[in-house]
Amino acid sequence: MTKRMLVVLSEFGYWGEELVGPVEAFDAAGYRVTFITPNGRRPQALPPSLDAGYVDPPLGRSVTTPDMARRARELDASPRLDNPLSLADLVPERPYYSAVNHLREVEEYNRRLDGAVADLVGSFDALTIVGGSGPIVDLANNERLHELVLGFVAADKPILAECYGVAVLAFARDLESRTSIIQNKHVTGHPKEYDYKDGTGFVGVEFNMGPPPYPLEYILRDATGPVGRFHGNVGRETSVIVDYPFVTARSTPDSTPAGELLVQVLENGLRRFGW
Repeated sequence: MTKRMLVVLSEFGYWGEELVGPVEAFDAAGYRVTFITPNGRRPQALPPSLDAGYVDPPLGRSVTTPDMARRARELDASPRLDNPLSLADLVPERPYYSAVNHLREVEEYNRRLDGAVADLVGSFDALTIVGGSGPIVDLANNERLHELVLGFVAADKPILAECYGVAVLAFARDLESRTSIIQNKHVTGHPKEYDYKDGTGFVGVEFNMGPPPYPLEYILRDATGPVGRFHGNVGRETSVIVDYPFVTARSTPDSTPAGELLVQVLENGLRRFGW
């Protein structure tokens, strides 16, 4: 049977290559790809990610080839990204503890949540969380997405997360234990050396955050302890880690190999790679 992939995108800007890499790997494998965003709005690529002349400040060089910029522009403009699914429509929101009739609301929430997550997880073979600066805004601390991630983990289905999308894995936690699902796992992600000092921007808002609001490396180091580990692989051209059920990618050039490794996970039972 044809495998089905659910790809999560921010509504505040994704990095072009970090979508192109996995999607092209899935297309080549003959998989069906469905996109989902927090509110069902069409995602857009961050403009620098479509510009081969853009120099990444921490690395001091362009990170996008002319060919990749072209492919990213084509995918960004294509009808494939029209009408994505909506997390807000499909997964309920946990009520505030201060809500009137809180107990009844939580009971209703759990009744709706179990069915909603089961339907989504049952419809797809793997989940991909695309990177870029946008996930900082509407994916990292999105409780609906956390519940979806927990559902994929409970069903023993793989999850690929890239760049700042890896923060979702650190924050997706069982409400009782508050333990991250990547505790004792090996992951990669945006290391401190790759963080901007200025210019962290988003699509749709006139706002320069300056540096990112948190060093992702520090969060991942804390979340993976005490037995797991964060691997920045600074000084190496690529960094992709497979520690099943997770495939994590550091940044832009890691997108294609990450997508290809997820295909290996699904087709060949790959469980460990990269450390």
